[in-house]
Amino acid sequence: MIVNEPYLTKDMKVIAIGRNYAAHAKELNNPLPTSPVIFMKPDTAVLKDNKPFYLPDFSSDIHYELEVVLKICKEGKHIAEKFASGYFDEVGLGIDFTARDIQNIHKEKGLPWELAKAFDNSAAISHFIPKDKIEDLNNLQFELKINGETRQNGNTSNILFSFEKIISFVSQYITLKKGDLIFTGTPEGVGQVQQGDKLEAWIGEEQFLNFDIK
Repeated sequence: MIVNEPYLTKDMKVIAIGRNYAAHAKELNNPLPTSPVIFMKPDTAVLKDNKPFYLPDFSSDIHYELEVVLKICKEGKHIAEKFASGYFDEVGLGIDFTARDIQNIHKEKGLPWELAKAFDNSAAISHFIPKDKIEDLNNLQFELKINGETRQNGNTSNILFSFEKIISFVSQYITLKKGDLIFTGTPEGVGQVQQGDKLEAWIGEEQFLNFDIK
């Protein structure tokens, strides 16, 4: 079931959660966080409608990170965790493209990640479906295939911080507005993309992404 995007506007922001799956943190030799790690992407990072992703000239090591994405449906700040589920109404998938070579340099120097995470078209997003069409958001199976081979196979039962915890935490610092997107973290299996790769992603049996790397 494909839903139109009536309130995905240029005023929206993309908030992303890092290290929200223990196995992914381990594969990158990162410590487990005690509270959500967040970073942001501008609206110019959004890549929609299965348009191709063009490898940028400034990096030789672009990685894919498949994530469940929440769409915020109303404005809120200082949201209590027990009410947070009322602030998103649709769910989709996204790829957080990351310039890993740049990120590693910035991490070593203690610098922000924006150049590695927030560049143009670095947030590929799918269509969205109403969350009430999903039987159990806390046991949501999602998968990424590259050239027909499974690279990531995740389940939301393994997240460190729940969707509600993320929304509540972020809203203590940043007002959430209708149309904002939250990338909720990636499972293990991240890796480099190459020119000519085809990326396909599913929630259960429904395909959400199908696009090429150029």
